[in-house]
Amino acid sequence: MNEAHAISALSALAHTQRLRVFRALVIAGPEGLTPSLLADQLDVARNTLSFHLKGLAHAGLVTIQQQGRNLIYRADFAHMQRLLGYLTEHCCQGGVCEANDAPPACTAC
Repeated sequence: MNEAHAISALSALAHTQRLRVFRALVIAGPEGLTPSLLADQLDVARNTLSFHLKGLAHAGLVTIQQQGRNLIYRADFAHMQRLLGYLTEHCCQGGVCEANDAPPACTAC
């Protein structure tokens, strides 16, 4: 990941509603959610949700899969891990870092 990709992802998450959407998709896990389920869960208008999902997808934080007549949105766990790696790659001044030795908290990652 480069700086431009990190800024894009962080900018997308720097909005309350997009952060809530992303967290809901993380909680949903690999199964993902349809926009209608997300809108109901988050109590947000569908057109507003569509705008935020587009921003998250453009930043690479979510994937979209056509499943019949539905779209399934999923958090892109690999992209999320790359972002976290980018943010922590030079932590602890290059010394041994216990934070990087911790196992991933999510088996989907």
